[in-house]
Amino acid sequence: MSNNESFLLECYQLGIIKFGKFTLKSGIESPFYVDLRPLASDPKILKKLSSFLLELVSKENFDLICGVPYAALPMATAMSLESDLPLIIKRKEAKTYGTKKLIEGIFSKGQNCLLVEDVITSGKSLLETIPEIENEGISVSDIVVVLDREQGGKELLEAKGFKVHSLFNITEVCEILRKNNLISEEEISRINDFLKGNQVKFAEEKRLTYEQKLENANHHFSKKILEIAIEKKSNLIASADVLTTKELLDFAEKVGPNIVALKTHIDILTDFDFDETVLPLKDLATKYNFLLMEDRKFADIGNTQELQFSNGIYKISSWADLVTSQVIGGETSLDCFLNVGVIAIIGMSSKGTLTSSDYREEALKIAQNHPNVIGGVSQNKIPDDLLLFTPGVNLETKDDNKGQQYNTPEHVFKNLQTDFIIVGRGIYKANDVEKATLEYKIAGWNAYMNLI
Repeated sequence: MSNNESFLLECYQLGIIKFGKFTLKSGIESPFYVDLRPLASDPKILKKLSSFLLELVSKENFDLICGVPYAALPMATAMSLESDLPLIIKRKEAKTYGTKKLIEGIFSKGQNCLLVEDVITSGKSLLETIPEIENEGISVSDIVVVLDREQGGKELLEAKGFKVHSLFNITEVCEILRKNNLISEEEISRINDFLKGNQVKFAEEKRLTYEQKLENANHHFSKKILEIAIEKKSNLIASADVLTTKELLDFAEKVGPNIVALKTHIDILTDFDFDETVLPLKDLATKYNFLLMEDRKFADIGNTQELQFSNGIYKISSWADLVTSQVIGGETSLDCFLNVGVIAIIGMSSKGTLTSSDYREEALKIAQNHPNVIGGVSQNKIPDDLLLFTPGVNLETKDDNKGQQYNTPEHVFKNLQTDFIIVGRGIYKANDVEKATLEYKIAGWNAYMNLI
């Protein structure tokens, strides 16, 4: 195995390239997606990468080095440290204060700069970057790039007189990964079609019906909520963010016939009384056949969560059918939730949420492995063995002024393949709650039916 091949496999383990179906910034659907930013998080690999890139050129021909922002900046920095070539930094846009410079660093007119890029696609971004450097009197003759996607960028730049040195191209990457049984012939065929400019045919994704999911369900409350959905022709969960017991019970009475579950925040009630609040609420749930989902979002060690779940004035374990819980406490923190269906918080709908892709990946592993978990709250598609509960659904509003971001029922069913929509303000803030509930029930059910 060559050094280049071994290095590529190391990089691949960091997830720098993924295969499947991806929508690019241009709107084109691609069979692969490249993101080299994870390389900056592994110092050993970053150091190796800088050496490989420097081997592509003769450093004596250059006075400066510059990385195209942002992904190539760590690479250019590592190359500068190894080669002793001074680093200059190109901003995405000039500062609006101070020196208002677009190029930062110490340089002189007439110097030659080696330009570093992570991935080259069409080459257009480089053709925009180069003049901004040359406007400072710096010449650019050579470009080193980690990966050439083979979509015309290298040829375009070379036609303009620039020398492009690529460490890998996508064809070489596929050959190495196929040789090591990391991708299939079918994936390579799709990539080759894509590179030839042909429209790629992806296997049509078909979602499971509620009936199919019911057949595969193991947990009592997975089965129960699916049975209710089928019986009522509804996938709607109404969120009761109200402050008094009377408001809660009145709301439950109005929405009950059309929902599969009522989501509560029981601790925001200003007049909570177990007998006056919980007992009549349970009666309404029985009367209208819906589940009670306490959105407690437990987020502590197992012992504390057990106390919060079973004790205190709310005694959640005695009445809730479903509870939401963060998984930040680890898998064993969920062991305390007996005789209830746990909905794990995989991702949140608020702007700036910290539930990153890495967090979601680890959270999903916990959710899939724990017998108490029936599904997850997420703004991304999750595996079919979990039920997907999607909040932030609204027929009219795109966002609020507190960071919440909304999606339509059509969007979450088509793009996320959600199972249940959670609607709050779209219903409880409506002038006619019963009418709004029916509208959301119909919209959600139609969105589901259109996909099966």
